Order: sequence, then C-alpha cells, then structure tokens
Amino acid sequence: MKKFKTAVVGAGFIGAAHIEALRRLGNIEVVALCDKFNSEKKAKDLFIDKSYSDYKKMIDEIEIDFIHICTPNNTHFEIAKYAMDNDINVVLEKPMTFTVNEAKILTELANSKNLINAINFHNRLYPTNIHIKNMIETNEIGNIIMINGEYLQDWLLYDTDYSWRLNSKESGLTRTVADIGSHWMDLVEYLTGLKIVEVFAEFKTQYTKRKKPLGVTESFTTQASKNFKEIDIDTEDIAFVLFKFDNGSIGNVTLSQMSAGNKNNLTVNISGTKASINWSLVDLENIKVGYRDKPNEIIPKDFAITNDAITAIDFPSGHTEGFPDAIKQVFKEIYLQSKIKHYATFKDGLRQMILCEKIYESAQKNTWIQISSN
Repeated sequence: MKKFKTAVVGAGFIGAAHIEALRRLGNIEVVALCDKFNSEKKAKDLFIDKSYSDYKKMIDEIEIDFIHICTPNNTHFEIAKYAMDNDINVVLEKPMTFTVNEAKILTELANSKNLINAINFHNRLYPTNIHIKNMIETNEIGNIIMINGEYLQDWLLYDTDYSWRLNSKESGLTRTVADIGSHWMDLVEYLTGLKIVEVFAEFKTQYTKRKKPLGVTESFTTQASKNFKEIDIDTEDIAFVLFKFDNGSIGNVTLSQMSAGNKNNLTVNISGTKASINWSLVDLENIKVGYRDKPNEIIPKDFAITNDAITAIDFPSGHTEGFPDAIKQVFKEIYLQSKIKHYATFKDGLRQMILCEKIYESAQKNTWIQISSN
C-alpha cells in the first residue's frame, strides 16, 4: 500500500483533529505543519518534525502528496491554488472559500489537473447517515414531502466570546450559515438526493459589538479575557431559513450559535409518504423511523443491520463512532480512492458557497431567492 506524505496548514482545533485522524489510518505521514503563530512549538507539541510559518516555503521545500487546509476561509483560495499549481491534492475545511468565484476557480483547476479534491463535510460519513441515504434511495419512506431541522451551538452566547468567524473580512458574507448551516444543507442534499431550488432567510445579530481579546484566540475558547477592545459585528448569530426542493417538497432549518445548553446539536427530520426519519448528532448511532399505522422503530449502527454502510464501520454495535471517527472515514475514502465514495468534493463545496450567498441575499432583500444550478 502506498504511503502518503501530507502537510497540514492551520494548527487550531480542527487542524489538530485532521492530524489525529490522518495518523489513525496508518499509511499517511504528516511531514510538516504550517501556522502563522508559534509554528515550531505547535509542531513539536503534535510530534511533527518540520514547521513553517509560510505555506509557499513549505510547498517549495518538501515533497508532499496532499495538503490539508484548516485556516480561516479567506486564506483557502490562495493556499489551495498554490498547492494545485504544484500538482498537490487538496483537502479543504468548510466553507470552501471566501467567495463563489474563488470556489469556481479552484473547482475548475482541480478538474483540469485531475487532482483529488475534497471538502470535510464529515457528517456524511457517520454509518447511520449512509444507511439513511440508502433507505431513501430504495423508497423505504416513500416520496419526501418535508425536511426540517436545526443546528444549535452556544459557544458565542456572551458578548465576551470571540472568534475570527465573527469578522466578515475573514469569514465572508455569512457566519452561522456558512459555518454550521453549510453542514446541515450538505447533509440534507446528500441524504435525500434532492436539490434546494429556492430560499427565504431571516438573520439576527444579537450583539452589534463584542469584546475582542487582545492577542490570539482559538475557536471554542470559553475563558473571557480581561484585556479586550470593542469591535463591530456584521455577521449573523442566528438564522431561520425556509427551503423549496426540486421535487416540490418544502423545509426549514434553525441555525444558532447562541442557544444555551446546545454544544453541537445538528438534527434532521425527513418526512415521506410512507414513513419519517429522524437523525441527530446527540444520538448519532441511532436512526429513528416513524410510522402512522405500526410501531415506530430505532435502527442502530450495527455490522449486520446497517451493513450497507460497512465500509464506514470499524467498531461493533454499542461502541460509539463519533466526530473523530467520521473525519477518519472521510480521509480513508479520500486517500484510498475506492469505488464507493461518499465524501464531498470541490463541486459540493462550490454548491454550498452558492447556497450561502443566496441565503445572504434573501436575508438582505427579505424575499425568496432562486438557486441556479452549478
């Protein structure tokens, strides 16, 4: 089996998660880490030999097969393009880029060079979600008539909470929609095979000013700094979005990063003419199936019961496979390039960029906005 050499750019929460997942696969060596701040110490803490503060220097000096980009999305385009210009395969965190045009350029470049390209929409790779997709494809719940759900977090509840994502100059037009809403929309389109064709959105920004700590702040930090400066906030804390799908069904989602007690709660409800399905991150190993005229059922992740998802199952029933495992399964598919592929590509990343842009437009204009195909 080929052993791959990989570099990671960005050593925050998600960058460290990428490194841990890559190492669990066995045939991947993380040979270098690039980060703008304290790169040498971060590399040492993560047991990586080479450290860089300049991604171009890293790419020019060492031979790598893949680069994983885990930095703020206003930097994704330049790093990914430089890597692909040097014939390196790219894995990007979401949202894919800063603008739709940047996403289009990267997608076209990856296709023209025939490079492996991926976006880490890891919720697809929970075994139960693969099984749900197959249930829908085999018409077990009938025709879909409604899709609704939520993605709720509380890590930005207080005005002393701060992240680079709050700043539109780093995160783009939308924040909550792009950060967590993109996960929900990608998962729904993946599960159902349907496409969102129209959106109507309402945004709420609870704090128009927040207290930004002086110095570097990592995502999900809960300790308030005593030294800060007030900054203006121009991105949404909460979003309500209505959807129309290409089969005539309708739906909605509530997105919030200010819902106390919800650390990372994604829920999807899919209603069909025969049955309904409920799946949630807080109970990710169980699929709840509802019926009108017979008892409801719960389908657990299990080698025998959900064997259509066998490629994404590494542990027996009763042994939870969670967030780190889903990321590992994404990377396993990317690096092995097997015939069965569930992971999201740049094409999917571009799709989410378009949806986020149109949702922003809807919130500004207070009207339904149609989605063009990509």
